[in-house]
Amino acid sequence: MDGSTPFAGEAGGRDALADALFRIGALRFGRFTLASGKSSSYYLDLRIVPSDPEAYALAVSAYLALIKEIGEKNLEAIAGVATAGITISSPLAYLLRKPMLYVRSEQKGHGLGRQVEGAVRPGWRTVVVDDLATTGGSIASAVGPLRKAGCVVQDAVVLLDRLEGARANLAAEGVRLHAFTDIGDLAKTLFNQRKITKADLQAVQKQMEGVPL
Repeated sequence: MDGSTPFAGEAGGRDALADALFRIGALRFGRFTLASGKSSSYYLDLRIVPSDPEAYALAVSAYLALIKEIGEKNLEAIAGVATAGITISSPLAYLLRKPMLYVRSEQKGHGLGRQVEGAVRPGWRTVVVDDLATTGGSIASAVGPLRKAGCVVQDAVVLLDRLEGARANLAAEGVRLHAFTDIGDLAKTLFNQRKITKADLQAVQKQMEGVPL
């Protein structure tokens, strides 16, 4: 980072990230119906983050903080989950000078029929990168092909954990989930910043507890 944007890994970085996500509309509060048909008290669209340079810089620095926790020297490759994870794995691989891979949602039906793209070397210790975690399904679906290709996968990093079982589900697959923040912390931060109402905060908290909306 060039110093003009707060580093998300520093004190206050999570506050800055919460503010940025709310400002650009990547995080909205209200009543929403998700693709699954489930009702939600908030809506996340982290795919718009790269369209805002300040928010993008904060997000990338947040992931760098997570990689630092894992140990940069313990990793030999960065693998993005298509498509949202690729927008983060690309700058991470560049900044860390690590090889980048990416995992397709399904195996190609032509050419070499690959699902993992990139020059994979067997034994590479690889971290999986995605935008968020809900149940951990998208990450788990990337871990299998990476391991089949010869990668050693023990860690996954996301910007946000929706706290809907991903950590436990991935642990069962032998993968540690590292999240920079979660929906509960974001909601509390935005309430303290007076950007959302107490009713918004309570709705998120009830949803986290499994109370139907």
